[in-house]
Amino acid sequence: MTASASSSSLPELVSGGQVLAEQLGDIGVITLNRANALNALSLGMVRDLTTLLLHWREDRSVSAVLVQGAGRAGKAPAFCAGGDIRFFHQAALAGNPQLEDFFTEEYALNHLIHRYPKPYIALMDGICMGGGMGISQGASVRVVTELSKLAMPETHIGLFPDVGGGWFLARCPGHTGEYLALTGQTLTAADAISLGLADALVPSAALPALVAALAQPSAVPGGPADIPHTTEEIATRIAAALKPHAQTAGEGSLAAHRSAIDLHFSLPTLAAIEASLASDDSEFAKATLATLHHRSPMMMAVTLELVRRARNMTLADDLRLERDLVRHCFQLRPGTASETVEGIRALAVDKDHHPHWNPPHIADVTPELIAPFFASPWPAHVHPLRELD
Repeated sequence: MTASASSSSLPELVSGGQVLAEQLGDIGVITLNRANALNALSLGMVRDLTTLLLHWREDRSVSAVLVQGAGRAGKAPAFCAGGDIRFFHQAALAGNPQLEDFFTEEYALNHLIHRYPKPYIALMDGICMGGGMGISQGASVRVVTELSKLAMPETHIGLFPDVGGGWFLARCPGHTGEYLALTGQTLTAADAISLGLADALVPSAALPALVAALAQPSAVPGGPADIPHTTEEIATRIAAALKPHAQTAGEGSLAAHRSAIDLHFSLPTLAAIEASLASDDSEFAKATLATLHHRSPMMMAVTLELVRRARNMTLADDLRLERDLVRHCFQLRPGTASETVEGIRALAVDKDHHPHWNPPHIADVTPELIAPFFASPWPAHVHPLRELD
């Protein structure tokens, strides 16, 4: 059943088929259906995901929710490549108020997923970046495959790791959170599991069988008449469905660099991190420094401060801070003066891959440039995410 099909059990959706929904047994299945755009999230998709999760939260015939990405024939899969950055660029230049709506509603959706009372299973097959991490990191079970590519690459476009990224990266072991946030390094399945950003490795080809196993009525203790089931029963059932397909992931390629990451990225400032990497003649340090020199210096400094603050924040407070930051990304320097607008231009619009960062060098970033990002533009009682707990 698609999102546009008539059904008394499903609400009306607004994304024009970019989100598909069906109920298989007692499992609500959501398929992101924008495959030609790597299932990047539009505002309509954010609204449909929210509508479905709220609907199934109250539906006693649904015991768990599963989210996956539509595939592309003959091409590598993508769970979700993030938000629709071309929309961000167009909306920022046009003064479209839907840009504000997008981030408010997306961050509220991220919070809903983290706090969802029923098991929520994310099949993170292929590309899972930015907004894709936002709709998967709060899942009860985060499944990756041999094709998974996970990242928070926002500093590459003059943004910061949002969608709760400050919060979940800050909880990675050691100082790997700072490393991932500043560099946008892409992780394999093994790396993601070792860093606590995924739970199970299943071959990509086995995912349809996993979904079918979860949906089998025979897998429901006592049959459909017993719905709703306890959280423990559903967790046992999910584990049983995963068991025949799950594989050992190994330690991942980053394991060999963990001590170097902690050494460099534990330092108090971006300039100190740069200097430390520059003094290290290892190939890892050289490659990492080269990566940082392609990112926005100002937004890396904002990002470092975000991750450090988020270590001592609740998820709700982190999302409120991120909502402040993303508004400032587009409003402190409006239009083409925005680092984010310039970063998206270089990557996705003109595709020249030569953003003109301002300031251009890490040494040019001052505390006076960064401080305004952390001043909320709203009093607490009217903050757009004030109701998050």
